[in-house]
Amino acid sequence: MLLESLAAIEMRYKEITQQIEEDMDDYQKVAELSKERADLDPIIEKGKQLRQAQKNLEEAQILLDSSDDEEMRNLAQEDIQTLEPQIEVLELELKGMLVPKDPRDQRNVIMEIRAGTGGDEAGLFAADLYRMYTRYADAKGWKIEILSQNETGIGGFKEIIFMVKGKGAYSKLKYESGVHRVQRIPSTESSGRIHTSTVTVAVLAEVEDVDIEVPDSDLRIDVYKSAGAGGQNVQKNATAIRITHLPTGMVVACQDERSQLQNRLRAMSILRARLYEIEEQKRKEERDATRLSQVGSGERSEKIRTYNYPQSRVTDHRVNISSHNLAVVMEGNIDMFIDELTLRDETERLSLVEEQGEE
Repeated sequence: MLLESLAAIEMRYKEITQQIEEDMDDYQKVAELSKERADLDPIIEKGKQLRQAQKNLEEAQILLDSSDDEEMRNLAQEDIQTLEPQIEVLELELKGMLVPKDPRDQRNVIMEIRAGTGGDEAGLFAADLYRMYTRYADAKGWKIEILSQNETGIGGFKEIIFMVKGKGAYSKLKYESGVHRVQRIPSTESSGRIHTSTVTVAVLAEVEDVDIEVPDSDLRIDVYKSAGAGGQNVQKNATAIRITHLPTGMVVACQDERSQLQNRLRAMSILRARLYEIEEQKRKEERDATRLSQVGSGERSEKIRTYNYPQSRVTDHRVNISSHNLAVVMEGNIDMFIDELTLRDETERLSLVEEQGEE
């Protein structure tokens, strides 16, 4: 299966090279073909390494079986002991390269954090999660830009929507979609009882106009004054925007920017990302219903991760791994969960590819 897939890619690589030579005058086509060939280059190189290692192993095995010279047989045995694990590693690396990549992986991300069950405590934890993701983004060299926020007044968020800008942001953060559950004693709790609250996180890849078409006839756009602070800071002009997508009833509101145009652009960016995600989820359901990963309703029973403050433990229920240093996790150190989820996802996608190849 692996060598068959490699042979097909090598054939495609030759076809592309030939097409480039034949269509040198068509600059746009050459550019597209050159990009496709560049994407295949690492696979071709890894394939060459694997084939060479396999050839060397075959020659060493023949020498071991046919030679009467004890010294030569010992050398052949040493080569075999070196080459066998080397081939295993090369095969594993090549399989990982053959796994279909999500075309959205390199895109910026729109993240939506909403307080679920638990009132003010849920709002406070929504703020904690936002801080956790900003720390994670800082460590990756990504930039954070708040698109919309609805504060609770005590330092929490009913909802906060923000963009994470950076190469590969979606490839990492897409695993954070779902219900996050917190168990801790609220600062307002006098009896010391542990409360359970939930926060929902949605992770959407930023989309371009060309990715999804949204006709103006599908939109109702309302303009209103921002609900900002009182006194001299009250905006006299109506700059806040509320966009309703009529076919779905989806509503997006933005009021953080000073101009109506900026708020409209931000609201449309969020709306497009949500609509694109809906379409992508439909396609994923058709391919494999078991791999659907939607944000739940925010009920306590639906969860992807639990943050237990009394025990200083964070558990990701999808891969059943825990960190016993909650404070470190809340500082943005979530790679242990993301790396494990990435590995599981790639393994599942590779299995699907192998199953399709056997059919």
